[in-house]
Amino acid sequence: MIKYTRVFITILLAFIAFGAQAQSTATTSSPYSQFGLGDIDPGLLPQNIAMGGIATAINRINLYNNINPLNPASYGMINFTTIDAGIYSNFQTFNQTGQAVSHNSNFRFSHIAFAIPVSKQSALSFGLLPYSQMGYNSVQTKTGFGTGSSVDTNKTNYISSGDGGLSKAYLGYGFGLGKHLLLGANASFIFGNLQQSNATEFPNLYGVLNNEVQETQAIRGVNYDYGIQYSFDFGEYKTKHLVLGYSASANTSLSATDTYIVSQYTYNSTGVKNVAVDSIKNEQGAKTSIKLPQINHFGVSFQNDGHFLVGADYTMGNWSNFTSGGANQDGVKFVNSKTINVGGEITPDINSLRNYFARADYRLGFMYNQSYLNVLNTAGSYTNVTGYAVTFGLGLPLAPNSVGTAFYKVNLAGEIGQRGTVANGMVKENYFTLHLSFVLNDKWFQQFKFD
Repeated sequence: MIKYTRVFITILLAFIAFGAQAQSTATTSSPYSQFGLGDIDPGLLPQNIAMGGIATAINRINLYNNINPLNPASYGMINFTTIDAGIYSNFQTFNQTGQAVSHNSNFRFSHIAFAIPVSKQSALSFGLLPYSQMGYNSVQTKTGFGTGSSVDTNKTNYISSGDGGLSKAYLGYGFGLGKHLLLGANASFIFGNLQQSNATEFPNLYGVLNNEVQETQAIRGVNYDYGIQYSFDFGEYKTKHLVLGYSASANTSLSATDTYIVSQYTYNSTGVKNVAVDSIKNEQGAKTSIKLPQINHFGVSFQNDGHFLVGADYTMGNWSNFTSGGANQDGVKFVNSKTINVGGEITPDINSLRNYFARADYRLGFMYNQSYLNVLNTAGSYTNVTGYAVTFGLGLPLAPNSVGTAFYKVNLAGEIGQRGTVANGMVKENYFTLHLSFVLNDKWFQQFKFD
């Protein structure tokens, strides 16, 4: 146990140090992240991601205690002190008609979550999760000082970029009532900065003033999640479970402090951007409100302990009521979102002594998402941004401690998917994400008696 604990503490401290440094930097390069609050993270851990994102009706997975912030009712099944920490990498390819294919990759700390039993049927959980990511950069060039003239070759570059993200620090409690009913709730503090800029530059005219508009939002606020799970137990030893689940994120409001700067600048003879020569406008400290939508999750799962688990989720987000800074952004309409998740896992022989891979968990799933973005295309109409993905993963158990009070597992998850389309000037994004986490189940605060 000491060997594993030392390794875990070392990894954990590295995660925290890296995470504290990386929270303000985006780990996406998607042009769709420029709208709203950026790419919204579903708040899932790798073991759920690998099964297509099912989580609403999930508590323990293959007899292991599992932290599931998406439905805090699940905390009521936690009877070991549990720690889950992970990292994440993302590889993206972007296709747009008439444009060269572009590639991007990112790496970051993904999450740290703790759960501590309070009683036989209740537990407290807390941690840090990503909430959203914003990161994009695009350059559009037109001749004739932006008119598109084929006679005048003087170019004008229109540059758009964004960076930043929001994090979610949560504290939750879940408990059981009787043998079948679980209830729980989270209180979360959402915080972070989103930075966006739009610039107009004249690369062929040395000494001409270029213009840039920079907008920054420092966002803070509290959000609430709540959930319920009900299980039907079957079999002689009650090892088969049908679980129905529901959870929701409340439609609360966040506060934002806005900074708006319009500046003019030049480039020197070597192409390096000079310090701004003038600020036409500099507004700081303006207070606005961001209204988050109600998001509802419905789920069902069936599990035969130590053998297999299958499930499905359906999520509806009331994003048509979302506002950012009191008004919707240009070029996009926010619409209600829908997500379908289907997946499961199988464990060939959890008690195998000779075949390690028979004790491993093998996970597979599928996800379809109709996002909350209706984006204006070049045809002058709006296109809903939809996507789908296939997921897969492994749960790799490590040897427990000598007295059988501490258990360890490494969870790996991969996701291959795409969203968007190349029709009418839109962008199709193909991506591959890889998730890795280390999970500890341990009996802490336990007194041993010796004769």
